[in-house]
Amino acid sequence: LIFFVWCLILGYLVIEFRYKNRSFGAFITPVAGLALAFIEMSGMSKDIQPLVPALQSNWLLAHVTMSFISYSTFALAFGTGLMYLIEKTERRTEPGYIFWTVSLGVLIVLLAAMGLDYLKYHVVMSNPENVQGFLFKATFKSTSTPVVFVSWAVSILIIGLIWRYGYVLKRIVSSFNVTPKLLEDLTYKSIAVGFPIFTLGGLIFGAIWADQAWGVYWSWDPKETWSLITWFVYAFFLHARLMRGWRGSKVAVVAVIGFITVVFTYLGVNLLLSGLHSYGGMK
Repeated sequence: LIFFVWCLILGYLVIEFRYKNRSFGAFITPVAGLALAFIEMSGMSKDIQPLVPALQSNWLLAHVTMSFISYSTFALAFGTGLMYLIEKTERRTEPGYIFWTVSLGVLIVLLAAMGLDYLKYHVVMSNPENVQGFLFKATFKSTSTPVVFVSWAVSILIIGLIWRYGYVLKRIVSSFNVTPKLLEDLTYKSIAVGFPIFTLGGLIFGAIWADQAWGVYWSWDPKETWSLITWFVYAFFLHARLMRGWRGSKVAVVAVIGFITVVFTYLGVNLLLSGLHSYGGMK
C-alpha cells in the first residue's frame, strides 16, 4: 500500500504540473491518506518480512509493481470521475447525484466502523491476531442486538444527510475552476494508461507467476476472479467511450465503479474471502 500511495501522489503531481491546478488534490490526496490510515487501523505489520518460497520470484516483482501502478491510475480516474459527477449533477433525484452521494456515504460509514473497531480492539483491548478477527465486530457484527440496530440506523442517517446536503460539496467543486471537459479527459487518460499496465502486469504476469508457484495459470481463486471482474469493468469503460460514444456522467459512473472493484479485489477479498492468496491477509 505504501508503494500505491507513492504512485498516486506522483500521478497527482504530474497532473498538477501539467495543468497548473492544485484543485485535484482535494479528491486525490484523501485517497492516499485513507490508504495510510488503513495500514494503521488494520494492524498490518510495518516491518519488512522475508518472503515465503512461493513468493520468491521476479514474476512476482513485476506482477505486484505493475498492479499497484495501475491501481494508482485507476484511483486518479476515481477522483476525477467523482469530481465530474459532483460538478454535473444538479438535482437530488438525478441518478448520478444519487450514485455519488450514496457511494460517498457508504465509504464514510465503512471507514467510521473500522475506526470504531480500531478503538475497541487496539486501544481498549489487547490487539487481536489479525484484522479479520475484529472487522465490524464493534458495529454491524456485534453480539449486542441494540448495537447492531443503532449501527444500521446511524449508517442510514449518515447516507441520508450526505444525499440531502451534497450540494454543499458541489459548490466547493464548482469553485475549483476545473471544467467538466477537463475532468472527463483526465478520467479517460488515466484509465487508458492504467488498463494496459493492469492487463500485462496484473493478469498476464500474475498468471505466469501462478503457474510457477502453484502449477496452474488460472484457478478461479477469489482474487483472480475479482481481478478479472476489474479488468472487464475497465474494458467496458474503454469500449463504451471509444466504440459506443459514451460521454459524461455514464462513463464517470463506470470509472467510480471500477475503482470500487479495485478496492474489493485488493482489500475485500483478503478480509472477507479465503483462497490461494490468503497469505496476503491483513495481519
